[in-house]
Amino acid sequence: MSDNNNSNNNHNDEAIKAGGAAAVGAVAGAATSAAIGSMGLTVAGTALAITAAPIIAAGAVVGLAGYSIYKLFGGK
Repeated sequence: MSDNNNSNNNHNDEAIKAGGAAAVGAVAGAATSAAIGSMGLTVAGTALAITAAPIIAAGAVVGLAGYSIYKLFGGK
């Protein structure tokens, strides 16, 4: 029974670390959005506004990617 609890604690610790990496990435995305403001994308005569939400989401993805690379190379 003790082994099962240790396994659950390890999974919880990993989930907390991954969530922290996503949160740090989202904060970095929000800071980037605040620093450069709203953006526009123009393709073939059509314009599209890019607001803060996709930049924050991209920051969270980059944070998770960084955490995955850290784990890939043996991070604890």
